[in-house]
Amino acid sequence: MPRAMLASFAKRLAIPDLRWSPDEGLTVSRLRIELLSGLTVALALVPEAVAFAFVAGVHPLVGLYAAFLVGLITALIGGRPGMISGATGALAVVMVALVAQHGVEYLFATVVLMGILQVIAGAMHWGRFIRLVPHPVMLGFVNGLAIVIFLAQMGQFKVPGTMENTGHGMSGGEWLSGLQLYTMLGLVGLTMAVIWVMPRVTRVIPAPLAGIVVVAALVIGFGLNVPRVGDLASIEGGLPMFHIPMVPLNWQTFEIILPYAVILAAIGLIESLLTLNLVGEITGKRGGASQECIAQGVANVTTGFFGGMGGCAMIGQSMINVKSGGRTRVAGIAAAMFLLIFILFAAPLIEQIPLAALVGVMFMVVIGTFAWNSFNIMRKVPLTDAFVIVLVTVVTVMEDLAVAVVVGVIVSALAYAWNNAKRIHAITRESETEKGAKVYEIQGPLFFGSSEGFLEIFDVSNDPETVIIDFAASRVVDQSALQAIENIAGKYEAAGKRVMLRHLSRDCHKLLNKAGHLMVDSDDDPDYELAVDYSVRTGILGGH
Repeated sequence: MPRAMLASFAKRLAIPDLRWSPDEGLTVSRLRIELLSGLTVALALVPEAVAFAFVAGVHPLVGLYAAFLVGLITALIGGRPGMISGATGALAVVMVALVAQHGVEYLFATVVLMGILQVIAGAMHWGRFIRLVPHPVMLGFVNGLAIVIFLAQMGQFKVPGTMENTGHGMSGGEWLSGLQLYTMLGLVGLTMAVIWVMPRVTRVIPAPLAGIVVVAALVIGFGLNVPRVGDLASIEGGLPMFHIPMVPLNWQTFEIILPYAVILAAIGLIESLLTLNLVGEITGKRGGASQECIAQGVANVTTGFFGGMGGCAMIGQSMINVKSGGRTRVAGIAAAMFLLIFILFAAPLIEQIPLAALVGVMFMVVIGTFAWNSFNIMRKVPLTDAFVIVLVTVVTVMEDLAVAVVVGVIVSALAYAWNNAKRIHAITRESETEKGAKVYEIQGPLFFGSSEGFLEIFDVSNDPETVIIDFAASRVVDQSALQAIENIAGKYEAAGKRVMLRHLSRDCHKLLNKAGHLMVDSDDDPDYELAVDYSVRTGILGGH
């Protein structure tokens, strides 16, 4: 027994796969693709990180440092090479209330606690529960985030500096108009056209990077009057410095930051694990969910101590990376390092990049991310699944990702339970082994949803002295099922009759035996070659 326990513990502590290129060697050609993909991602990260910092009500460098640190650490030790992490809008909209009420130092403390919770989730292997997310919820998640990414770009069509933080996010602002608006739209269209045409011409340079370079050269060369990255805020800064959050270390502080930390940890893990699955489907490779949880946690603990706002996986940037050819850890590491270089040395140059080019890249991400086949799928799948796809999409846009996924899973689970509840029935016949006994062959699972239907199957008053309930085609699932068995046995007992249970599967046998319902004379195992009939002990759960 101790050896088995040690083996189980060692298995849990198995060394994760941290190779930079798990699937193929790092050739010169592969390294070029990864570095250029990382550069493209870094350029797209800059306005996103700045915008999300504004949403959260913190300095732009707080968002940029988070994008650098979270991106670097998750690229190094994350569960799926090719994923990109950084500061995200899903987390920023939760942070804004905390920052408005208590200040940025409480945000840093919250991010540290958030990371600790995520590490615990990874160590406990809770990441595996992402398997419970049905495919319709995944489709709704993808479509909802695509719409969210699209709507987030609308802010770039407003005059820089006119939007205000109301304590619930950025709002207001004057829309661009006249020639400036038409120029912006034209440049967005040009960027999208370059990205669409480039793969048909050459794949030497990632299409999104080509789009950014072409449009940036056009704007800078002709001095076009359109909003640029520098109009949002200056991204120039130094290295992130170690900084212990300046908050009182007492219970009151813990009570303030804990609710936010739990919500942020949950949102961060849900978005990261769903993105991990999505990237896995595109690349044909599966990643480690628990390893990703730990990586996200370590990244957030670190960024909290270095003045960052925390983050999680970014579906938009991950799609840019994957579509640009990024498949290894090198691309994510390169993106983080390029971002740091921008902050330290290249801020004046990066600030000249027109926002139109980056908006065009994100619009192409939206087109590539949205599951257009879901319209066709919804006509072919059950109505409940189609409803879940639409519901998750709408809730993702109106509320946030975590709420949408939870709602989708709950609706899917209830629909599944209802469908199974309607399936329970019984085939009755005379017993071949017990003379004069009646056999009820139960069809369908016995659980909370079907327990009432189970009780309605039996004809207690007209049944013979002995009744055999055969579970060969059924399963006893939960406490409601135990209660139903005890109730029906009690009714037969009150009528002076007895009930026997037959063909219990091993898990059903274990469940009923543990509850004390089975009258077992020896430590026997259910065996379908030899039918074993079990008498039922009543009065255990207080059933009537």
